[in-house]
Amino acid sequence: MLELIKTVFSSDISRYILVSAAIIVIFCALSQKKKISAKGIALIGLMVSLNIIFVRFLSIQTWNIKISLGFLPLVVTAVLLGPIEAGLAGAIADFIGAIIFPAGAYFPGMTLTALFTGIVWGLFLYKKVSMPRIICAAAINNFAFSMVLNGYWISILYGSPFAGILQVRAPQACFMFMAQIVVIPVLYKALFKRIKVIFDDPLVN
Repeated sequence: MLELIKTVFSSDISRYILVSAAIIVIFCALSQKKKISAKGIALIGLMVSLNIIFVRFLSIQTWNIKISLGFLPLVVTAVLLGPIEAGLAGAIADFIGAIIFPAGAYFPGMTLTALFTGIVWGLFLYKKVSMPRIICAAAINNFAFSMVLNGYWISILYGSPFAGILQVRAPQACFMFMAQIVVIPVLYKALFKRIKVIFDDPLVN
């Protein structure tokens, strides 16, 4: 399977076209599936801004690892709005952040990962936050997406061995996994529930 993927993504042009097309198709499907309210759009805009700040300015990152609180805005969006909106927030934040505040060459595969990450948070946490769900979502996002999928994108971008990238990114995935399963429950009890009450208030337009 890995060899097939490498063959498909053998050239820069085909790689960028295929991933960009996949992002566009998913965006269109998501936007058609559910109408987003004006209040939801405003929240997404705020969370996108916070994600960019956390990821681009308040993070520890090198060419192959990144440690930040960028997951928090996506979790807020996921809890309040759902997987579609959280996926859009993640993808938009990654795209805008990479274009305006680049830390290297823009690669659409990272945006696709950000989209999937937001969707997973929403699928597990929308209207049903619990510790087992937090653990499952954090495990998928950190080990399947951040470590493996982004590790593969990095190996393509820099021509580094995929296995070596995985070894380097494994400690980051473990650290972020532990941080998320500790931070998210605490903030949900202390902050997310209050935000949800305000957000769900029909008098707040």
